[in-house]
Amino acid sequence: MKEKMKSVLERFSKAIVQPLMYLSVAGTVLILGILLTNGSITAKIPFLQAAPFQLVGKLIYNCLMFLINNLSVIFCVGIAGALAKKNKGHASLIALMSYFLFLNANNITLSFIGRLAEMGPLGLYGTGQSTVLGIQVLDMGVFSGITLGCLTGYVFNKYGEKQFKGYFSMFSGVRFPFFLRSFFPCFWASARPTYGRWFSGGISALTDLIKSSGNVGLYIYGLLNKLLVPTGLHHLVYAPFQFTDVGGTLVLGDQIISGAYPIRVAEMNMPGVPFSPSTYYNSYTFNNLFPYIGIGLAFITTARKENRENTKAVMFPLMLAAILSAITEPMDFLFVFAAPLLFVVHSLISGGMLVLLKVLSIPASTSGGIVNIMISNLALGVEKTNWPLLLLLGAVTAVGYYFLFVFLIKKLNLKTPGRELIAEDAGSGETAGSGDSAASQSKDEPIRTLIEGLGGKANIESLDNCFTRLRVVVKDGSLIRDDLINTMKNSGIKKNGTDIQIVFGMQVPAVKSQVEDMLERM
Repeated sequence: MKEKMKSVLERFSKAIVQPLMYLSVAGTVLILGILLTNGSITAKIPFLQAAPFQLVGKLIYNCLMFLINNLSVIFCVGIAGALAKKNKGHASLIALMSYFLFLNANNITLSFIGRLAEMGPLGLYGTGQSTVLGIQVLDMGVFSGITLGCLTGYVFNKYGEKQFKGYFSMFSGVRFPFFLRSFFPCFWASARPTYGRWFSGGISALTDLIKSSGNVGLYIYGLLNKLLVPTGLHHLVYAPFQFTDVGGTLVLGDQIISGAYPIRVAEMNMPGVPFSPSTYYNSYTFNNLFPYIGIGLAFITTARKENRENTKAVMFPLMLAAILSAITEPMDFLFVFAAPLLFVVHSLISGGMLVLLKVLSIPASTSGGIVNIMISNLALGVEKTNWPLLLLLGAVTAVGYYFLFVFLIKKLNLKTPGRELIAEDAGSGETAGSGDSAASQSKDEPIRTLIEGLGGKANIESLDNCFTRLRVVVKDGSLIRDDLINTMKNSGIKKNGTDIQIVFGMQVPAVKSQVEDMLERM
């Protein structure tokens, strides 16, 4: 049972890496959009305010943020394709159609029972609903996409080759998994408003508890704002505090201002008046910046020596995106499933940092990235914000996260980015394949030899890749020949029964593509 569970988790980990592979590239491009559209930066560099620069900046920023805001559908399609052993394109297409069915069924059900939320001044913010691909649905974060992707992959592998005769022949092959999958999304989506009401009731009771529990409640608030990110339910926790009287009220003459965020905005224009205690409900964004400096550096430091440069190439853009804009989802999903313990630890610390900000009397702005933090706090002054202590605490937090994460990763041997295992008996992959004899080989010969080293076409069950490794599931592990595999330059081979992993580095997508092309021609 333990081995079966381990196998399932390994397949899931391998599958979720597929859509994540693109996020580091997206993060790199996003940085340019942030620099061109940030008002604080363009104010200092006036020529960036020119229309062409602003158009390019908005195109880059908004288009890339569209991807990040729709990670759910990306996970759904990517995971299904990665889990499918054959016909990956069909599996991904079925997953996409299932996702569309899920969205529409959820919207129709909400409309039918009269529970579609009304747009307010802030749109659907804080209602527990959101618009996904133009369809208003209950907000479930990336969880719905991950669930649908996993189920599609499972059903596709189990029934993708099912054959029928006669009138039912139209349901044969890849059409049968779609037939089966067309029911579950509709059923699940129609049931969600029922258990969604239960969740909402629970969240309402929780917000009352947080409000009445002082620093303990503030700790729970900070903890849940990070812990619930993968589910999307964190919106239901912080929104009531941000925009309703749950987060406090401020009386200005005959005007009553409700919610931590509007109160803070009003008090920003009140020189000499300290911020209300409710402002600390806004400070959860502290945990979206400083910790990720330490986390990213810890991943790089603990990466295996041969993977360290590749890990830097992945992590630095994501760290910079977090520093400049506090966008952390791409980095979160790099380890929330691969090393969930670290994410739980991160969440536990996040609650403590929120309490610490209050205890140390640091009501400084913590949102929008380091540039916005500096400019907004400088404008308000040290007396009102205590911002130097904020930066000191941020630096200490980054260092603390670094040492804690390095310790946990090494002590528990956690599989964070760059910690791919390499077999000790990998052979001389670094030098094999070089010399005059290799130069004289035909273009296809190295790939053909690699396939022979994997036991031949008939022995290959499935083929995938992660950031640096070619992952192959074979039928018979005894047919593997390291000497043939090592005719192609690689950094090592790891064998675990029928699961074979060959480390090719960042060129692994090209190797996989070449192997797939050769298999089709063989």
